[in-house]
Amino acid sequence: MADFIYVVQLDIPPDLEDDFNRIYDTQHVPEILRVPGVHSCTRYVLDSALENGGPRYVAVYEVDSPEVVNSPEWRAASDTGDWKPQIRPHTSNRIRSVYRKLT
Repeated sequence: MADFIYVVQLDIPPDLEDDFNRIYDTQHVPEILRVPGVHSCTRYVLDSALENGGPRYVAVYEVDSPEVVNSPEWRAASDTGDWKPQIRPHTSNRIRSVYRKLT
């Protein structure tokens, strides 16, 4: 396991969920996994919540350092394909965080 995880939480309008999931799985994640320092991505959808208002989708990326997600390579991969024009403008309630593994 990497020393850091990058967690992205967000919502997408219900009418775009099919496109969102297809593009995320077939384009976005494969491009991000090519970025040096990225080891994996695991995606989740909200099953139940103890409090209302949290984002419905979560992606957890294992990365070597916090700098990976701010790198030019990450930005280029993140802008590739249909993600930037078709999905990103419709995301909301986005929370992005980097966590350091405790030893």
